[in-house]
Amino acid sequence: MPAAPPVVRGSRISQDGDVNRGERIAARHYRLRGYRILGSNVRVGGGELDLIVRRGARLVFVEVKERARDTFGGPIAAVDGHKRRRVTRAAEAWLHAHPQSAPDVAFEVVAITGRRLERLQMDPE
Repeated sequence: MPAAPPVVRGSRISQDGDVNRGERIAARHYRLRGYRILGSNVRVGGGELDLIVRRGARLVFVEVKERARDTFGGPIAAVDGHKRRRVTRAAEAWLHAHPQSAPDVAFEVVAITGRRLERLQMDPE
C-alpha cells in the first residue's frame, strides 16, 4: 500500500489578524463528514489551494469563498474562469508532487454567506 501524502498545514492571516474563518468552517464541515484534511493554504505551482481533503479514494481540491452578504453575486461569483485555471494549475502541480494521491479527483467551491455553507462542484479549467 502506498504511503499517504504528507499533511501540509498553513494559515492565512486576514487584515484583522485572525486566521481565515471561512476556511476553518469549511475544514470542520469536511472533517465532520469523514474527510481527512491533507493541507490548508498550500502554495504550489504559483498558486494556492485553500483546502486539500480526502475520504477514501476521493481527493478534493477546495476553493473557499466567504461573504457577509449575498450581494454582487455572492461568493460563487468570485470564482471566475481565471480563478478556476489558477486552482487547476496548483492542483496539477500538487498531484505531480504526490503521484500516489488518489484515482478520484474532484474540485469543489465552498461558498459561505453569513451562516449558510454550500458545496458546489467546480469544473476545472
